[in-house]
Amino acid sequence: MMAKAARAAAAWKTYREVTKPGTPGVLSRVRAIPRMIGAVMRGQYDGMGKGKLALLALGVVYIVSPIDVIPDFLVLVGVADDFGVFLWLIASLLGESGRYVDWEHKVIAGQVES
Repeated sequence: MMAKAARAAAAWKTYREVTKPGTPGVLSRVRAIPRMIGAVMRGQYDGMGKGKLALLALGVVYIVSPIDVIPDFLVLVGVADDFGVFLWLIASLLGESGRYVDWEHKVIAGQVES
């Protein structure tokens, strides 16, 4: 029950961050994800480390993998763990990509060294 509340709170926090006036919109954040990954891999963007990028990649692998920590045949629990990872992944990607878009705009404006 507590984990469910924590996931709901994280989703709500992400929604508020994404819809806040003056912040990058959802589409802008989604389009920035490949650029962000490339910039992290090249060492150009210090806002996210390669360790966090690896955790996000593991989240994607976990979701698409047919092997689960908690099997899906345990209907409620098995699906809930996948959904929890999915919520964490989306919240993390949208949050990180929003910060990346802000950083990108500052680099273009010449306020930050790339």
